[in-house]
Amino acid sequence: MNRGADIAVVGSGAWGTALAVLYAQAGRKTVLVARDAARAQALATSRINPRLPGAVLPPSLAIAEVPPEAALTLLCPPFQHLRATLARLPDASGALVLCCKGMERESGALGPEIVADCAIARPVALLTGPNFAHEIAAGLPAAAVLAMVDASARHVLLTALATPKFRLYGSADAMGAALGGAAKNVIAIAAGAVIGAGLGENARAALITRGLAEIARLAVALGGSADTIAGLAGLGDLILTATGGASRNYRAGLALGQGKKPDTAAGVIEGIATAPALLARAHAAGCDMPITESVTLLLAGQQSLVQSMDRLMRRDLRDEA
Repeated sequence: MNRGADIAVVGSGAWGTALAVLYAQAGRKTVLVARDAARAQALATSRINPRLPGAVLPPSLAIAEVPPEAALTLLCPPFQHLRATLARLPDASGALVLCCKGMERESGALGPEIVADCAIARPVALLTGPNFAHEIAAGLPAAAVLAMVDASARHVLLTALATPKFRLYGSADAMGAALGGAAKNVIAIAAGAVIGAGLGENARAALITRGLAEIARLAVALGGSADTIAGLAGLGDLILTATGGASRNYRAGLALGQGKKPDTAAGVIEGIATAPALLARAHAAGCDMPITESVTLLLAGQQSLVQSMDRLMRRDLRDEA
């Protein structure tokens, strides 16, 4: 790897910090890049990130600007800032790995589409899967998917980013993997609302399963694979996000189900921005996504939870597909 840094992690939120801690502890020469000088100074001085309680930044983890010579740059900003983050990167040849999940609010673009729009002339992969930041930082075992079309480049990145506690699987389906990571946040809001309203575990299980089906339909329509949605990038991530109490999207839904407003002070809730963009992509592709539509209407205040559930339960009877 290059002399300046093996890995640069851009974005000092919980997920970016967790990945930086993971690779620094694994012996990689790692740099964590904060959004501004004041935040960088605070992290460098305290070695603690309030967004990731309980994790201490290893002494070997540098806090600095993006080193142009970094072999790998992991991008972990809030998804709605991905385009701007790409525009600010220094000229370099090292590979980029998109580690943020979502769908652009204005355009409905997924990560690989934003990269294409920005005409990035560097190898680009996407990292996604069922991973809570605090568990990664604590060194607990986890698995994820690294999606990239080029098989040989993908193998190089798999080798560079896998650790004994972080198992990676390769995939050529970047679009399917990106959609799974974005859409699961919307279904997780719905799952939280079901539990918050006291509608029961049966209802949540049915909603998760049918939510997975509608994500798979859109993945295929966008050129991805239903098999991707059945794996870690889809089903795995959805299960974690729709059932884990540490999920901000699930907690947002829980609040909605209890008649409260989601707590956005605790961090970005990507599913709130993703829901209307996802529904627009579904309409454009001719895909039926009734759960996504219900979440979008619920978030917009155009439909109550009772109305949403009644609408879903009264849909025409048909065979499961």
